[in-house]
Amino acid sequence: MNNEPSKNRENAGAQEEAARARYRDLTETPVKKLIPRLAVPTIISMLVTAIYNAADTFFVGRISTAATAAVGLAFSVMAVIQAFGFFCGQGSGNFMSRRLGAGKKREAEEMAATGLALSFIIGLLLMALIIVSAPKLAVFLGASPSTETYTVQYLRIIAIGAPFMTGQFVLNNQLRYQGSAVYAMAGLLCGAVLNIGLDPLLIFVFRMEVSGAALATITGQIISFFVLLAGTKKGGNIRLQAKNVRLNGYYLLEIVNGGIPALFRQGLASVATILLNRAAGVYGDAAIAGMSVTTRVIMFVYSALIGFGQGYQPVCAFNYGAGKKERVREGYFFCVRYGTLFLLGMSVLCLIFAPSIIGFFRDDPAVIEVGKAALRWQAAALPLQATVVISNMMLQATGKGVKASVTASARSGLFFIPLILVLPPLLGLAGVEMTQACADVLAFVLAVPLAASELKKMKPDLQ
Repeated sequence: MNNEPSKNRENAGAQEEAARARYRDLTETPVKKLIPRLAVPTIISMLVTAIYNAADTFFVGRISTAATAAVGLAFSVMAVIQAFGFFCGQGSGNFMSRRLGAGKKREAEEMAATGLALSFIIGLLLMALIIVSAPKLAVFLGASPSTETYTVQYLRIIAIGAPFMTGQFVLNNQLRYQGSAVYAMAGLLCGAVLNIGLDPLLIFVFRMEVSGAALATITGQIISFFVLLAGTKKGGNIRLQAKNVRLNGYYLLEIVNGGIPALFRQGLASVATILLNRAAGVYGDAAIAGMSVTTRVIMFVYSALIGFGQGYQPVCAFNYGAGKKERVREGYFFCVRYGTLFLLGMSVLCLIFAPSIIGFFRDDPAVIEVGKAALRWQAAALPLQATVVISNMMLQATGKGVKASVTASARSGLFFIPLILVLPPLLGLAGVEMTQACADVLAFVLAVPLAASELKKMKPDLQ
């Protein structure tokens, strides 16, 4: 007797029950308990992503200042790859979460498969483009004769992992938006541990230097992708099936609406990094290295904040889709309050210990001199970023694509790009060091009214 149909029905029933339990959890558990519980694994996930980036800088810093600068230059290209991963991941994940909140599982299943398929197509195109144009790209990024060879080596190896890098960010975001933050964390954590372990082995033992750092990074990302893929088959998570891919106008437009803020945020951050490196390059490799290390340090702190906010995003999207907008407001103010307190503490530490922090990555007096000034400038404006980041996440998760795109592009685009073109010619190296802090203040001024306009609509007496 064939028991297969019976087992399939039992599995489907268990999956449906798990999905219903998750729905109740996201829409009924007190926000002050729910967000921290979801935020812990997402904070770890984001810190893991930052470790991916910082590990190469730390170990390559043992080679030379030129090698450190080369990795800093190549990082802007990695940021572009990550930007498209977040674009597909947050675009599809936002839509999935709102549809699950509204009880429309079929559309969520189709979006899950479509988002992953789109990310692989984009990843393959980026891989081909970077491999072919690596030498010209290195010069465009600001590589000097002493850093060009290192930069090309790093770029070509990183490009091989582009489809898996974009894919892993899609799976991570989709799992997170379904409330499976632990599975999302586990996938990134596996890759990060492997990356950190391989870095010293390949760089120093096998003497692969910068190429070894790049190989360690893509190996970790490939492993992360497959672990995350396995996570989609657990619990009440949506199962990915090729037959559900729908590369049509409806789903692609939804990905654009939900994902374009992430693309703006990450993509403009890459453009900003390129312009920053070119501006710093006028003052030599040590200036590029100093600014690169500062960027990694701030990114590490920033990643913890984003992880905290990402604990709020599924709560926001689910409850907005379910019509429980008072929980969206409550979660917003909870995250802004505690995010600001966290950043205030980090700001104080960076202001006091800036020279030691920069020196940990590269013990070069010239690098430390540039890095400590830049780090202190950015630390001074850091507490304002809780409002900017949480506002952007709230607008994105509720489907307010235009406002979310504006807040996402403010810090590294709307304000940073004009400032990096104006301040260095006026103030010299000091202008390079202070640009990001000035952009952060202006981003805060812009984000407050945009978020307030939507929060006002969610007041109980206006619903």
